[in-house]
Amino acid sequence: MSVTRRTVLASAASLALAAAFTSPARADGTVNVYTYRQPSLINPLFEAFTARTGIQVRAIFADSGLVERVAQEGRNSPADILLTADVGRLVEAADRGLAQPVSSTAILDKVPANLRDGGNLWFGLTMRARVIYASVDRAPITGISYEELADPKWKGKICLRPGNHPYNLGLIAAMIAHKGEAATRDWLKGIKANLAVRPSGNDRSQAKSVFAGECDLALANTYYMGKMLTNEAEPEQQDWAKAVKIVFPASSDFGTHVNISGMMLTANAPNKDNALKLMEFLASDEAQALYANGNFEYPVNPAVPASDLVKSWGSFTPDSLNVSEIARLEPAAAKLVDEVEFND
Repeated sequence: MSVTRRTVLASAASLALAAAFTSPARADGTVNVYTYRQPSLINPLFEAFTARTGIQVRAIFADSGLVERVAQEGRNSPADILLTADVGRLVEAADRGLAQPVSSTAILDKVPANLRDGGNLWFGLTMRARVIYASVDRAPITGISYEELADPKWKGKICLRPGNHPYNLGLIAAMIAHKGEAATRDWLKGIKANLAVRPSGNDRSQAKSVFAGECDLALANTYYMGKMLTNEAEPEQQDWAKAVKIVFPASSDFGTHVNISGMMLTANAPNKDNALKLMEFLASDEAQALYANGNFEYPVNPAVPASDLVKSWGSFTPDSLNVSEIARLEPAAAKLVDEVEFND
Protein backbone atom coordinates (compact mmCIF):
# COMPACT_ATOMS: atom_id res chain seq x y z
CA MET A 1 0.00 0.00 0.00
CA SER A 2 1.39 3.43 -0.91
CA VAL A 3 2.17 6.06 1.70
CA THR A 4 -0.50 8.29 0.17
CA ARG A 5 -3.17 5.59 0.40
CA ARG A 6 -2.18 4.80 4.00
CA THR A 7 -2.51 8.49 4.83
CA VAL A 8 -5.95 8.70 3.24
CA LEU A 9 -7.16 5.61 5.09
CA ALA A 10 -5.79 6.86 8.40
CA SER A 11 -7.45 10.23 7.88
CA ALA A 12 -10.75 8.60 7.01
CA ALA A 13 -10.55 6.43 10.12
CA SER A 14 -9.80 9.48 12.24
CA LEU A 15 -12.84 11.34 10.87
CA ALA A 16 -15.07 8.35 11.51
CA LEU A 17 -13.82 8.02 15.04
CA ALA A 18 -14.25 11.69 15.75
CA ALA A 19 -17.83 11.57 14.54
CA ALA A 20 -18.71 8.42 16.44
CA PHE A 21 -18.22 9.56 20.02
CA THR A 22 -19.94 12.92 20.02
CA SER A 23 -21.36 12.30 23.48
CA PRO A 24 -19.08 12.36 26.52
CA ALA A 25 -16.54 9.56 26.62
CA ARG A 26 -17.49 8.75 30.18
CA ALA A 27 -21.09 7.62 30.52
CA ASP A 28 -22.81 5.31 32.97
CA GLY A 29 -23.75 2.00 31.44
CA THR A 30 -21.48 2.23 28.38
CA VAL A 31 -18.08 1.03 27.23
CA ASN A 32 -16.17 2.37 24.21
CA VAL A 33 -14.24 -0.03 21.99
CA TYR A 34 -11.83 0.64 19.13
CA THR A 35 -11.62 -2.57 17.11
CA TYR A 36 -9.65 -3.92 14.17
CA ARG A 37 -11.89 -6.99 14.26
CA GLN A 38 -14.67 -7.03 11.68
CA PRO A 39 -18.10 -5.94 12.97
CA SER A 40 -19.77 -9.09 11.65
CA LEU A 41 -17.59 -11.16 13.96
CA ILE A 42 -17.46 -9.02 17.07
CA ASN A 43 -20.98 -7.57 17.20
CA PRO A 44 -22.65 -10.85 18.29
CA LEU A 45 -20.35 -10.91 21.32
CA PHE A 46 -21.14 -7.30 22.16
CA GLU A 47 -24.87 -8.04 21.88
CA ALA A 48 -24.54 -11.03 24.20
CA PHE A 49 -22.60 -8.89 26.70
CA THR A 50 -25.25 -6.16 26.66
CA ALA A 51 -28.04 -8.72 27.09
CA ARG A 52 -26.27 -10.11 30.15
CA THR A 53 -25.13 -6.86 31.81
CA GLY A 54 -27.22 -4.02 30.38
CA ILE A 55 -23.98 -2.21 29.50
CA GLN A 56 -24.07 -0.71 25.99
CA VAL A 57 -21.01 -1.18 23.77
CA ARG A 58 -20.11 1.73 21.52
CA ALA A 59 -17.69 0.32 18.95
CA ILE A 60 -15.70 1.80 16.12
CA PHE A 61 -14.15 -0.43 13.47
CA ALA A 62 -11.18 0.51 11.27
CA ASP A 63 -8.64 -1.61 9.42
CA SER A 64 -5.84 0.85 10.17
CA GLY A 65 -4.89 3.80 12.35
CA LEU A 66 -6.49 2.89 15.68
CA VAL A 67 -3.26 2.60 17.69
CA GLU A 68 -2.16 5.93 16.27
CA ARG A 69 -5.55 7.45 17.11
CA VAL A 70 -5.37 6.40 20.76
CA ALA A 71 -1.87 7.89 20.95
CA GLN A 72 -2.99 11.17 19.37
CA GLU A 73 -6.00 11.49 21.66
CA GLY A 74 -3.85 11.00 24.73
CA ARG A 75 -5.55 11.47 28.10
CA ASN A 76 -8.75 12.57 26.33
CA SER A 77 -9.20 9.37 24.35
CA PRO A 78 -12.71 7.94 24.64
CA ALA A 79 -11.40 4.43 23.99
CA ASP A 80 -11.71 1.99 26.89
CA ILE A 81 -10.63 -1.17 25.06
CA LEU A 82 -8.57 -1.85 21.95
CA LEU A 83 -9.26 -5.09 20.05
CA THR A 84 -6.78 -6.23 17.43
CA ALA A 85 -6.51 -9.05 14.90
CA ASP A 86 -2.80 -9.61 15.54
CA VAL A 87 -0.30 -9.53 18.37
CA GLY A 88 1.95 -6.96 16.68
CA ARG A 89 -0.46 -4.08 17.24
CA LEU A 90 -0.95 -5.10 20.87
CA VAL A 91 2.79 -5.03 21.50
CA GLU A 92 3.12 -1.72 19.67
CA ALA A 93 0.35 -0.14 21.73
CA ALA A 94 1.81 -1.43 25.00
CA ASP A 95 5.29 -0.20 24.06
CA ARG A 96 3.84 3.25 23.42
CA GLY A 97 2.36 3.38 26.90
CA LEU A 98 -1.22 3.08 25.70
CA ALA A 99 -2.22 0.18 27.98
CA GLN A 100 -2.69 -0.39 31.69
CA PRO A 101 -2.28 -3.71 33.51
CA VAL A 102 -5.23 -5.91 34.39
CA SER A 103 -5.17 -8.20 37.41
CA SER A 104 -8.59 -9.82 37.11
CA THR A 105 -8.40 -13.52 37.89
CA ALA A 106 -11.44 -14.02 35.66
CA ILE A 107 -9.10 -13.18 32.77
CA LEU A 108 -5.79 -14.53 34.08
CA ASP A 109 -7.32 -17.93 34.76
CA LYS A 110 -8.64 -18.17 31.20
CA VAL A 111 -5.70 -16.96 29.08
CA PRO A 112 -2.49 -19.05 29.09
CA ALA A 113 0.70 -17.22 30.03
CA ASN A 114 2.31 -17.52 26.58
CA LEU A 115 -0.73 -15.84 25.01
CA ARG A 116 -0.67 -12.71 27.13
CA ASP A 117 1.74 -9.93 28.03
CA GLY A 118 4.14 -10.68 30.87
CA GLY A 119 2.94 -7.56 32.68
CA ASN A 120 -0.74 -8.28 31.86
CA LEU A 121 -1.02 -5.29 29.54
CA TRP A 122 -2.80 -7.31 26.83
CA PHE A 123 -4.43 -10.71 26.40
CA GLY A 124 -5.03 -13.11 23.55
CA LEU A 125 -8.62 -13.98 22.70
CA THR A 126 -8.38 -16.41 19.78
CA MET A 127 -5.69 -18.35 17.96
CA ARG A 128 -5.23 -19.14 14.31
CA ALA A 129 -2.59 -21.60 13.10
CA ARG A 130 -0.29 -20.96 10.11
CA VAL A 131 -0.58 -24.20 8.17
CA ILE A 132 -0.10 -25.87 4.82
CA TYR A 133 -2.94 -26.16 2.33
CA ALA A 134 -1.86 -29.29 0.42
CA SER A 135 -3.42 -30.39 -2.85
CA VAL A 136 -5.63 -33.42 -2.25
CA ASP A 137 -4.71 -34.81 -5.68
CA ARG A 138 -1.07 -33.82 -6.16
CA ALA A 139 0.39 -33.63 -2.63
CA PRO A 140 -1.26 -36.31 -0.48
CA ILE A 141 1.08 -35.70 2.46
CA THR A 142 0.19 -36.34 6.08
CA GLY A 143 3.03 -34.43 7.72
CA ILE A 144 5.54 -31.69 6.99
CA SER A 145 7.78 -29.21 8.81
CA TYR A 146 8.20 -25.53 8.05
CA GLU A 147 11.84 -26.27 7.25
CA GLU A 148 10.80 -28.69 4.51
CA LEU A 149 9.23 -25.87 2.53
CA ALA A 150 12.78 -24.99 1.49
CA ASP A 151 13.52 -28.54 0.23
CA PRO A 152 14.22 -28.54 -3.54
CA LYS A 153 11.72 -31.39 -3.97
CA TRP A 154 9.04 -28.69 -3.82
CA LYS A 155 10.63 -26.51 -6.52
CA GLY A 156 7.94 -24.72 -8.48
CA LYS A 157 5.19 -26.12 -6.27
CA ILE A 158 4.65 -23.54 -3.48
CA CYS A 159 2.55 -20.39 -3.42
CA LEU A 160 1.86 -17.84 -0.70
CA ARG A 161 0.92 -14.22 -0.14
CA PRO A 162 3.69 -11.57 0.10
CA GLY A 163 6.35 -12.26 2.69
CA ASN A 164 5.91 -8.91 4.42
CA HIS A 165 2.26 -9.52 5.29
CA PRO A 166 1.80 -9.72 9.10
CA TYR A 167 0.70 -13.39 8.92
CA ASN A 168 3.95 -14.37 7.21
CA LEU A 169 6.10 -11.99 9.24
CA GLY A 170 4.85 -13.73 12.39
CA LEU A 171 5.99 -17.11 11.10
CA ILE A 172 9.34 -15.73 9.91
CA ALA A 173 9.84 -14.07 13.31
CA ALA A 174 9.11 -17.38 15.02
CA MET A 175 11.74 -19.04 12.83
CA ILE A 176 14.25 -16.36 13.84
CA ALA A 177 13.42 -16.99 17.50
CA HIS A 178 14.01 -20.72 17.16
CA LYS A 179 16.67 -20.95 14.44
CA GLY A 180 18.47 -17.60 14.36
CA GLU A 181 18.68 -14.99 11.62
CA ALA A 182 21.28 -16.74 9.45
CA ALA A 183 19.33 -20.00 9.27
CA THR A 184 16.08 -18.13 8.66
CA ARG A 185 17.66 -16.15 5.82
CA ASP A 186 18.75 -19.39 4.13
CA TRP A 187 15.27 -20.84 4.72
CA LEU A 188 13.62 -17.87 3.03
CA LYS A 189 15.97 -18.20 0.07
CA GLY A 190 15.03 -21.86 -0.22
CA ILE A 191 11.30 -21.13 -0.15
CA LYS A 192 11.73 -18.36 -2.74
CA ALA A 193 13.49 -20.84 -5.03
CA ASN A 194 10.51 -23.20 -4.68
CA LEU A 195 7.78 -20.66 -5.48
CA ALA A 196 5.53 -21.46 -8.40
CA VAL A 197 4.50 -17.82 -8.85
CA ARG A 198 5.44 -14.46 -7.38
CA PRO A 199 3.93 -13.94 -3.89
CA SER A 200 0.57 -12.22 -4.20
CA GLY A 201 -3.04 -12.22 -3.10
CA ASN A 202 -4.45 -13.29 0.25
CA ASP A 203 -4.79 -16.60 2.06
CA ARG A 204 -7.97 -17.58 0.23
CA SER A 205 -6.41 -16.95 -3.16
CA GLN A 206 -3.64 -19.40 -2.29
CA ALA A 207 -6.26 -22.15 -2.06
CA LYS A 208 -7.61 -20.93 -5.41
CA SER A 209 -4.11 -21.27 -6.90
CA VAL A 210 -3.84 -24.87 -5.68
CA PHE A 211 -7.32 -25.60 -7.09
CA ALA A 212 -6.22 -24.14 -10.45
CA GLY A 213 -3.10 -26.34 -10.51
CA GLU A 214 -0.64 -23.46 -10.21
CA CYS A 215 0.99 -25.00 -7.13
CA ASP A 216 0.73 -28.03 -4.85
CA LEU A 217 1.32 -26.41 -1.45
CA ALA A 218 0.21 -23.09 -0.01
CA LEU A 219 0.79 -21.36 3.31
CA ALA A 220 -2.35 -20.00 4.97
CA ASN A 221 -4.27 -19.57 8.22
CA THR A 222 -6.65 -22.26 9.40
CA TYR A 223 -9.77 -20.15 9.81
CA TYR A 224 -9.93 -19.25 6.12
CA MET A 225 -10.70 -22.90 5.41
CA GLY A 226 -13.87 -22.63 7.47
CA LYS A 227 -14.83 -19.35 5.83
CA MET A 228 -14.43 -20.84 2.36
CA LEU A 229 -16.25 -24.08 3.12
CA THR A 230 -19.27 -22.20 4.45
CA ASN A 231 -19.31 -19.40 1.87
CA GLU A 232 -22.77 -19.55 0.31
CA ALA A 233 -22.46 -16.14 -1.37
CA GLU A 234 -19.39 -17.24 -3.37
CA PRO A 235 -19.76 -21.02 -3.76
CA GLU A 236 -16.65 -21.25 -5.93
CA GLN A 237 -14.67 -20.77 -2.72
CA GLN A 238 -16.09 -24.07 -1.48
CA ASP A 239 -14.47 -25.74 -4.49
CA TRP A 240 -11.14 -24.13 -3.65
CA ALA A 241 -11.35 -25.40 -0.07
CA LYS A 242 -12.30 -28.93 -1.10
CA ALA A 243 -9.25 -29.08 -3.36
CA VAL A 244 -6.88 -28.80 -0.38
CA LYS A 245 -6.25 -30.51 2.93
CA ILE A 246 -4.88 -28.82 6.05
CA VAL A 247 -1.53 -30.20 7.19
CA PHE A 248 -0.21 -28.87 10.50
CA PRO A 249 3.54 -28.24 10.24
CA ALA A 250 5.63 -29.46 13.16
CA SER A 251 9.37 -29.15 13.71
CA SER A 252 11.61 -31.10 16.04
CA ASP A 253 12.12 -28.14 18.37
CA PHE A 254 8.82 -26.26 18.11
CA GLY A 255 5.23 -26.90 17.17
CA THR A 256 2.81 -25.21 14.83
CA HIS A 257 3.07 -21.42 14.66
CA VAL A 258 0.01 -19.55 15.92
CA ASN A 259 -0.94 -15.89 15.99
CA ILE A 260 -3.66 -14.33 18.08
CA SER A 261 -6.36 -11.73 18.13
CA GLY A 262 -6.45 -9.89 21.43
CA MET A 263 -7.55 -7.10 23.74
CA MET A 264 -6.07 -4.43 25.99
CA LEU A 265 -7.42 -1.93 28.50
CA THR A 266 -6.34 1.55 27.43
CA ALA A 267 -4.18 3.63 29.75
CA ASN A 268 -6.82 6.34 30.17
CA ALA A 269 -10.02 4.28 29.90
CA PRO A 270 -12.86 6.60 31.00
CA ASN A 271 -15.20 3.68 31.75
CA LYS A 272 -12.71 1.32 33.34
CA ASP A 273 -15.13 -0.72 35.45
CA ASN A 274 -17.38 -1.43 32.49
CA ALA A 275 -14.37 -2.16 30.31
CA LEU A 276 -13.10 -4.75 32.77
CA LYS A 277 -16.50 -6.42 32.75
CA LEU A 278 -16.41 -6.64 28.96
CA MET A 279 -12.85 -8.02 28.97
CA GLU A 280 -13.86 -10.65 31.52
CA PHE A 281 -16.81 -11.58 29.35
CA LEU A 282 -14.65 -11.88 26.22
CA ALA A 283 -12.38 -14.32 28.08
CA SER A 284 -15.32 -16.32 29.42
CA ASP A 285 -16.42 -19.75 28.23
CA GLU A 286 -19.56 -18.26 26.65
CA ALA A 287 -17.78 -15.66 24.55
CA GLN A 288 -14.93 -17.99 23.63
CA ALA A 289 -17.48 -20.49 22.29
CA LEU A 290 -19.11 -17.72 20.24
CA TYR A 291 -15.71 -16.80 18.82
CA ALA A 292 -14.91 -20.43 18.04
CA ASN A 293 -18.13 -21.10 16.20
CA GLY A 294 -18.43 -17.73 14.51
CA ASN A 295 -15.00 -17.37 12.94
CA PHE A 296 -13.49 -20.89 12.91
CA GLU A 297 -10.66 -19.83 15.23
CA TYR A 298 -9.24 -21.66 18.22
CA PRO A 299 -10.23 -20.36 21.67
CA VAL A 300 -7.31 -19.36 23.88
CA ASN A 301 -9.32 -20.65 26.83
CA PRO A 302 -8.23 -24.33 27.01
CA ALA A 303 -11.55 -25.33 28.58
CA VAL A 304 -13.50 -24.33 25.46
CA PRO A 305 -13.41 -26.72 22.48
CA ALA A 306 -13.05 -25.63 18.89
CA SER A 307 -16.05 -25.98 16.59
CA ASP A 308 -16.82 -29.39 15.11
CA LEU A 309 -15.65 -28.27 11.67
CA VAL A 310 -12.34 -26.98 13.05
CA LYS A 311 -11.82 -30.17 15.06
CA SER A 312 -12.32 -32.21 11.87
CA TRP A 313 -9.07 -30.76 10.49
CA GLY A 314 -7.03 -32.62 13.10
CA SER A 315 -4.97 -31.73 16.15
CA PHE A 316 -1.65 -29.96 16.57
CA THR A 317 0.80 -28.75 19.19
CA PRO A 318 1.00 -24.94 19.24
CA ASP A 319 4.40 -23.30 19.55
CA SER A 320 4.84 -22.56 23.26
CA LEU A 321 6.96 -19.44 22.69
CA ASN A 322 5.34 -16.32 24.09
CA VAL A 323 3.70 -14.51 21.18
CA SER A 324 5.14 -11.20 22.40
CA GLU A 325 8.66 -12.51 21.70
CA ILE A 326 7.57 -13.29 18.16
CA ALA A 327 6.03 -9.84 17.68
CA ARG A 328 9.23 -8.12 18.79
CA LEU A 329 11.17 -9.99 16.10
CA GLU A 330 8.84 -8.96 13.27
CA PRO A 331 11.01 -5.95 12.29
CA ALA A 332 13.97 -8.34 11.90
CA ALA A 333 11.73 -10.63 9.87
CA ALA A 334 10.73 -7.76 7.57
CA LYS A 335 14.39 -6.91 7.09
CA LEU A 336 15.16 -10.47 5.97
CA VAL A 337 12.24 -10.41 3.52
CA ASP A 338 13.76 -7.31 1.95
CA GLU A 339 17.32 -8.70 2.00
CA VAL A 340 16.43 -11.84 0.04
CA GLU A 341 14.07 -9.84 -2.23
CA PHE A 342 11.43 -12.41 -1.39
CA ASN A 343 8.53 -10.67 -3.13
CA ASP A 344 10.41 -9.94 -6.37
